[in-house]
Amino acid sequence: MPVRILESKPVPVAKVRSILSSLDRELSQLQRKTLEYSQAFSKLEGEKAEELIKALTGEFELELAEAVQIVNCMPESVEELRVFFPRHRMVPPERLEAILKLLDEYREK
Repeated sequence: MPVRILESKPVPVAKVRSILSSLDRELSQLQRKTLEYSQAFSKLEGEKAEELIKALTGEFELELAEAVQIVNCMPESVEELRVFFPRHRMVPPERLEAILKLLDEYREK
């Protein structure tokens, strides 16, 4: 049976983990590998990741794809965070510090 893509949007690894973990059926090989990856590399719980993405897109006006990548990696320094922004988009250091402060709050929860 061919698969039709109805919608495409960036999703954090933590959300993928919670979705695959909640399925009541046997997972396919690809789904099992994806679940293993998400268990190994997700930094937050699914709901926390979604909250953090909403905060980043709302408060800091980041694009959804940028916010998802930041949540997936949870950078710990300004240098690590700067990687997520293209060169043509200079972000002031104080704004980067504010984003890091928000990430630290979610890391501690």
